[in-house]
Amino acid sequence: MAQVSYKRTTPRCVFKVDPTKHPWEQEKKLHNRWHPDIPHCDTVKEGEVFRVETQDWTGGQIKDDDSAEDMKNINLSLVHNLSGPFRVEDDKGKPAMPGDLLVVEILDLGALEGHEWGFTGIFDRENGGGFLTDHFPEACKAIWDFEGIYCSSRHVPGVRFPGLIHPGLIGTAPSQELLDIWNEREGKLVEDGDKAITLGGVLHTRPLANLPEPVGALLGSLQKGTPQFDKAAKEAARTIPGREHGGNCDIKNLTKGCKVYFPVFIEGANLSMGDMHFSQGDGEVSFCGAIEMCAAFLTLKCTIMRGGMEQYLTPMGPTKLHVNPIFEISPLEPRFSEWLVFEGLSIDEHGRQHFLDASVAYKRAVLNCIHYLSKFGYTKQQIYLMLSCCPCEGRISGLVDAPNACCTLAIPIAIFDQDIRPCREGPPVGPRLINRGDLVKAKYDGSLPLTKPAFNGCC
Repeated sequence: MAQVSYKRTTPRCVFKVDPTKHPWEQEKKLHNRWHPDIPHCDTVKEGEVFRVETQDWTGGQIKDDDSAEDMKNINLSLVHNLSGPFRVEDDKGKPAMPGDLLVVEILDLGALEGHEWGFTGIFDRENGGGFLTDHFPEACKAIWDFEGIYCSSRHVPGVRFPGLIHPGLIGTAPSQELLDIWNEREGKLVEDGDKAITLGGVLHTRPLANLPEPVGALLGSLQKGTPQFDKAAKEAARTIPGREHGGNCDIKNLTKGCKVYFPVFIEGANLSMGDMHFSQGDGEVSFCGAIEMCAAFLTLKCTIMRGGMEQYLTPMGPTKLHVNPIFEISPLEPRFSEWLVFEGLSIDEHGRQHFLDASVAYKRAVLNCIHYLSKFGYTKQQIYLMLSCCPCEGRISGLVDAPNACCTLAIPIAIFDQDIRPCREGPPVGPRLINRGDLVKAKYDGSLPLTKPAFNGCC
């Protein structure tokens, strides 16, 4: 009988990081902006299995300690720190070209050995904010320790759950035309101001968009002080939002076994990634809200679908560039059989009706959950932070029953060491109530007003 030959290869490490060094001190420099002129740092072949190491998205600004001053004073001009870009070619040396689809398979991911910890934070309202920053304006932090697939925190006792590791940020480079579209539309949003948008008085994260900012820009191997660097730094897009190329979409299901179909906008595709999460709740509501991994790795494989953009991605905008990636979900995810689900409608904290607004409805669902779970020995800040990183499930349940949109937030009961379901005896009090401590905090020194629900006068 003929012997079948199998080719097995160890993944080639195309990007290494030393978590003890700054992003600009690494052997291969990281980048924290999107621009087509950022040079690729390595070339990978179609079908090649390769390994990428990543630094935490802040570049090491957040420490494993019991102070939240680092969270309060974080320099957000330095984020996100990304590994790459990687040029992708087929076996004949022809690069991925504009109009192609780059198919990225996530084969493996995890924490770098010796760095099995992460953090979740609430930003200061005047330095980052978050979904509920008008309710929780002060900076807070929790440190999480990893034990295999599980995590726990000394700052949120009594909670333990499995993680679903994924890159919060992964995408291809924009073309100059696409970059100009981004900067024009986001600049118009900022120029018009918060009075011009429906949610300006309900969601209080500011600024409305993070426009190009040369200060803090890291552009890979482009050298500071050169004309090429100065030009790119002035127009390079910030990495904060997700856009047509993928980017910072914070989709927790992009984990081991997942396959993503990215549009290609420049020759070589220039794939980059970072912001590795050990676990994240739907919405990542506290902004620095996933369990941000100190240092991590991904093992990947890429293939090229020639002409795939036109074949599979229908533009939803004025140009052929207004498309979005699609992905196949991984077969791996935490399994829970019992959930407690909180509902929210598009009615804000002041009782004002909003028309089919899912953002307002989801905010209400999150607030309902926070107030409920705070009856079980936790502070509201602990619950807010936990909802950003635990395996909770957010859903849009209804968008057609005018005037109310309906959203739900489902919490797995099994992650707690106590039964959080309603019972005839009522919430725990007296000796049945276990005080769970609190997060580490840094005082809010600003003067922006809080949103206080009229029904109970507290947040």
